[in-house]
Formats: sequence, structure tokens, C-alpha cells
Amino acid sequence: MDSAKSLPVAVIGAGPVGLAAAAHLLERGLEPVIFEAGTTAGAAIERWRHIRLFSPWRFNLDAAAVRLLEPTGWESPRPTALPYGGELIDNYLAPLARVPQISSRLHTGARVTAVTRQGLDKTHVRNRDTTPFLVRVRHADGETRDHAVAAVIDASGTWSTRNPLGTSGLPAIGEEAAADRISSPLPDVTGRDRAQFAGRRVLVVGAGHSAANTLINLSALAKEEPDTRILWAVRGPSAEKVYGGGDADGLPARGQLGARVRRLVEAGKIELHTGFGINSLKALDSGVTVGAVDGRTLEADVVIPCTGFRPDLDILRELRLDLDPAVEAPVQLGPLIDPEFHSCGTVPPHGAKLLAHPEKDFYIVGMKSYGRAPTFLLATGYEQVRSVAAALAGDQDSADTVHLELPETGVCSTDAGSSCDVPLAAAAADATADSGCCASPEPVLVGFPTGLSHGRSGAST
Repeated sequence: MDSAKSLPVAVIGAGPVGLAAAAHLLERGLEPVIFEAGTTAGAAIERWRHIRLFSPWRFNLDAAAVRLLEPTGWESPRPTALPYGGELIDNYLAPLARVPQISSRLHTGARVTAVTRQGLDKTHVRNRDTTPFLVRVRHADGETRDHAVAAVIDASGTWSTRNPLGTSGLPAIGEEAAADRISSPLPDVTGRDRAQFAGRRVLVVGAGHSAANTLINLSALAKEEPDTRILWAVRGPSAEKVYGGGDADGLPARGQLGARVRRLVEAGKIELHTGFGINSLKALDSGVTVGAVDGRTLEADVVIPCTGFRPDLDILRELRLDLDPAVEAPVQLGPLIDPEFHSCGTVPPHGAKLLAHPEKDFYIVGMKSYGRAPTFLLATGYEQVRSVAAALAGDQDSADTVHLELPETGVCSTDAGSSCDVPLAAAAADATADSGCCASPEPVLVGFPTGLSHGRSGAST
């Protein structure tokens, strides 16, 4: 950043990782400017504030952010408690956003529409590394303005770009036309969005933690609204990946989640359809017909897509990126997080070195850094931005010394649909998670065990 030391560092996104990035930059004497598309910090989490995480508070707080909060009289939550998304906002992100050092640099209602180099498109090489970045932002007042910055940290996440319902990575035929019959991911089926699902035929699509959570919440709704019918479609031949490791799970709440879903299926409360790869949706006046590749059909009133997310890379088209061709993560990180072979527990700690791109001083961090892989942990993102801030400040030794304050455990396994932090069903019994650990053979793996062996390639198909 030698050529632009007088310019700020742009942080895109004011979620947990974005605000942590700003906190670490401030500690390094660098000036952050934070652009958040939503109206408040943590706007994406607001969409799932009714969901409880299955990782406890001690893994969801960033150290530099806490150091900003403590002088304000902020009280840290109980380390072993499992926060709801709303509590993550109300008890952590909102107070952090109000700290003067953050609030004076935070722009809400500010959507980044493009990132490039000032006066250079991606084809120009000369003086590229010493030319400031240009971040184009559509602000809350409706005006679009360009901001010159020294570096860019993209922590914008993936919430706004869900994966399609169809197979082969494409929307199912008719998916766009049936949009009115498709809900948002992780709807509040027993609260804010209740009317959309009560007494209706609801099809949940997906085999990740988001699907499990939604199924459990729908079962609670069905107790009060007996006409509610719950259907569940998964591509695989079984739902074993959702059921997880039960008592073998290093995060007890996550193990309970899968066990509860299994019991609901076995009790006939949830109608499970396996091997159901969707290739078509046909909207009707009375609902939607969902067709599978093998010719089977399901009739539903509303479809809940729990199919996971992918990064929105359009705003970065004028930057020189080096992305893994499979998961669309930074190329050096991609093979370490590919869900075909890896899970939260088998991803090593990593920082600026693995996150670097040919575009000097540009980094993608947080959930977006994992591309299409669903195995992200908040604690991983906090270590990423600590390392990135050190690199931007010129402290390469600190940037290269990466670690995670997590137990030394076995491995965990997940499927597309959520990060490894989210979610635990809101209806689950209150549980504290001391995150018991189990020893693992060399090499030591960092993460939380689920009782399953590794990524998707570990499936029995």
C-alpha cells in the first residue's frame, strides 16, 4: 500500500467478518471505510435472526472487535451459550457498529456495484500495483459515487446469491417463472413468515443444516396448524449426511439437530423423497408441480430452497483474480476447502498468503472467500482478516503466522446449504456447548467432529 498510504482501505460488508476487518485495520493504524448494502450492520443475519447457531459465543467474537467494545461498558455474552442470529446482532454487531471508531466510517444503504483500478481496466498492466482502487457505490440517497481506496477487503458474503433448485448448477426449467412459489432461504416459518406456510403443502429442498433447521421449525408449526404438510426432497440416496454423527458430534447442538430430523422422518411427520434431482417447476393457480429427473413429481404450495449459496463475482469483473475452477475460492484455498474432500475440521488455518490474488492488496474474506464451499466458520474469518490487516500494514511475519483458537479434534462433515456455524433449530432445547474434543491422529486437524468421516466424497454412493 506504499503508493496510497493516505487513502483508506475499503471493507465491503458490515457483517461479523467485515466489522472485524475494520477493527483489525484500526489497530494497525490503517483507515477503513465500510460499505454495507443493507440498512444496518449484519443486515443479512437479520434475515435469519430467529435461528440459533450451533457454535457457542466464544467462537463468534473477534478479539480486535472485543477490544473496541470493552471500553464502552459492553458486557460479553456467556462464552458457552449458543446465540440466535438476532442475539449476534443485538448483543455484538449493533453495539460494535455504534462504537465511534466504527460508526464514523460505516456507510449503510451503500451497495458496491463495481471494483476496479483508477483509470485502468483489467487488461492494463503498467503501474497497476501502485494505482489506487476505485470502488463504485450506489448510496442510500440514490446517488452513485466513486471512492478511491488503497486496498479492498471484500467481506460481502454469499447470502444474496442462492444456488438454484435445479441440477447441473442451473435453475430448473420454469424456476424463474415459479418465483412466487419459492420462499427465501431460512424463512421464519413460525413467526414473521408464518402465514406463507401455515396449513399448506411445503416442500423443503436440500440436504444441509439449513434444511434440517427449517424442517424442525415446520414440524413445530404443524403441531399448531395440523393441515400443514411437510415434504423434503434430497438429491442423494439417503439423508444420512443431514442426520450427522449424533452423540459423536463435537458440537452437541449440531448432533441434536440431525437426530431430531431423523426422528421426525421416522415418525412420519416429514415425508422424505430421496434421489430427487429437480429438473422442472410448473407454477399452477393451486400451487407448483416439481418434477424430478427420473420423472417423479411432487405437488406443493410453496418451496423452500435450502440449496446453499455461491459468490457474486460480477462486481469484481475488472480485477485480476485467481480463482479455483471448482469452488470459486482463491486458487490456493480452493483445494483445501473443496466439499468433495474436506469439511470444517480438515481446513487448515489460513490468512493473507492463501487469500492473495494477482490483484495486489485485494482480498476476498469470510464466507465469500469459500466460494461455493459450505464449510466456513466465523472463527476462520476472524483469523483471515487479522492476517490480511497485518499484511496490508506491512507486518508480513504476523500475517504469515496464522492459527485458530479452536479445539484439536477429528473432522466434521456438511453439505451445501449453510456455513458450519449455522444453524441449530430455534425449537431445539437450550443447550450450552463446551465443545468437547476428541483426539485425532497426526496430522492434527482443527475443527469440530460430527461423527462422519469427511466431505461429500465420503458418502456411500
